[in-house]
Amino acid sequence: LPTTTRRLRLEGVSGQRVCVIGAGPSGTAQLRAFAAASAKGVEIPEVVCYEKQAELGGLWNYSWRTGLDEHGEPCHGSMYRYLWSNGPKEALEFADYGFEEHFGKPIPSYPPREVLFDYIKGRIDKSGVRDWIKFNHTVRRVTFENANSLFTVVTSHEGVENAEVFDYVVVCSGHFSTPNVPYWPGFDKFEGRILHAHDFRDALEFKDKDVLIVGTSYSAEDIGSQCYKYGVRSVTNSWRTAPMGWHFPDNFLTVPLLTHVHGDRAFFKDGTSKGVDAIILCTGYNHHFPFMEEQLDLKTANRLWPDMLHKGIFLRNNPKCMYIGMQDQWFTFNMFDAQAWYARDYILGKIALPSKEDQKTEFNAWREREGTLEGDEENIRFQADYLSSLIGATDYPMFDIEEVVQLFLEWEHNKHHDIMGFRNYPHRSVMTGTMAPVHHTPWLQALDDSMECYLNTSEVHREQQRSRL
Repeated sequence: LPTTTRRLRLEGVSGQRVCVIGAGPSGTAQLRAFAAASAKGVEIPEVVCYEKQAELGGLWNYSWRTGLDEHGEPCHGSMYRYLWSNGPKEALEFADYGFEEHFGKPIPSYPPREVLFDYIKGRIDKSGVRDWIKFNHTVRRVTFENANSLFTVVTSHEGVENAEVFDYVVVCSGHFSTPNVPYWPGFDKFEGRILHAHDFRDALEFKDKDVLIVGTSYSAEDIGSQCYKYGVRSVTNSWRTAPMGWHFPDNFLTVPLLTHVHGDRAFFKDGTSKGVDAIILCTGYNHHFPFMEEQLDLKTANRLWPDMLHKGIFLRNNPKCMYIGMQDQWFTFNMFDAQAWYARDYILGKIALPSKEDQKTEFNAWREREGTLEGDEENIRFQADYLSSLIGATDYPMFDIEEVVQLFLEWEHNKHHDIMGFRNYPHRSVMTGTMAPVHHTPWLQALDDSMECYLNTSEVHREQQRSRL
């Protein structure tokens, strides 16, 4: 491919330029952080965001495609039809842009995908930074030159490669797009369909079928629930470490780890077997950044305190390279914000990083604590303390993080009480204090997941929904 190298460094803070890779929740958080500083009269660098898709939103930007996208690139998205938030929206609400501000009224606590997608886009449109994003631009290579402390970022757009120079790179491409796909004996001759959750798009495909789900992640929980909602005959869940522990309906079966398959039968470690039509691998994702040169490539497992990063953000061997949103996550949108504000203030010279030795000491202290964690509450509080440490150092609006912790615990309680009905419970906004209304239709009966239906609270609409049931 032809390559055009651009060496001109435009004016910003001392002529500096910042590259943001990805315009999902993490990347848009970084854009919003710089826009917020600029709105307060702070001089900011030139910020350029590269997004491989035609629209922002990352995983929340649904595509029917699997495998390769329209440009022949690996599909980034793992989103599927009919997905509703599996956690209360009040736990991820932006501190500087609430749901009520965006929608003009309180809305129920568990929105479908389209609603959250609209919310993410709304904050960016209000910020006026959409022009900072170069859509349909795939990042090919990122390299760093020690001699001049500059990054060269090579992108591809419409078959043409282009290289530009930056002072900082912020990687916001997420870690839920490269599936971890294990093999079990017999997969090559299985008389059914095998797919990873990354390629799951529509639960209706499995109506009246017997499905095996391997894994106990959020994906396993939600895909099993989606299949139940849309008429699966049975769901068999195979666990490796421990079963999920929820009280699933009677047509769910929990079994130990898969050992092999033969024909259309799956066999498990306890000696039992089950005939299945499809196997869905909910076996996680890999942190994978093939565009980053070796010295810049983050290599870590999915954990609360990732390897190689200071403050969970800065590459320890080169802090001018930053990663946002790379943790295993309880907190999401507002944690990405806190990281983005912290990264911004480092770039603006408002935050100085400690010495290498002090960074190591701090890293080890967090890692040691991570190793002692037992149970969900300790994990949630670990990440809550991390979030608090970031927000306290910047001007991101502080909110009651302990209240969010209690919200998570309430959510967990509701799931144990009714795994198919926890989305029917309302929660109170930590940011505004407003209690969410109860959705007009219980989740199991809410087959229309459009934003129009979700937000429609008219009596006529409610009567139409009742008549459909």
